[in-house]
Amino acid sequence: MITLSPTALQEVKRLMQEEQKPNMGLRIGVKGGGCSGFSYHMGVEEAVPKQYDTVLEQDGVKILVDAKSHLYLDGTTIEFKTGMMGGGFEFQNPVAKKSCGCGHSFGV
Repeated sequence: MITLSPTALQEVKRLMQEEQKPNMGLRIGVKGGGCSGFSYHMGVEEAVPKQYDTVLEQDGVKILVDAKSHLYLDGTTIEFKTGMMGGGFEFQNPVAKKSCGCGHSFGV
């Protein structure tokens, strides 16, 4: 299970509304790279599942995750924070054994 915090859910809904297209969803994944081994990726796109995707739904938001990424993201909570030094989405991933200072990559 992947969970969006209330603030992350609000921000995702805002981003989806900006697209002004029906049937939007949030794709979340990981790719090899980054300073710790894997990097997080997410984006708003049409909510059409690809083969082997897991589709979750939280408060009307469809979350699409490919099978490989789901192994690394299961149990993750995504938070959205704002601050004077910037902000953005943060991943609280119980599978990660290490992460970089920027919070955009992790290692297992």
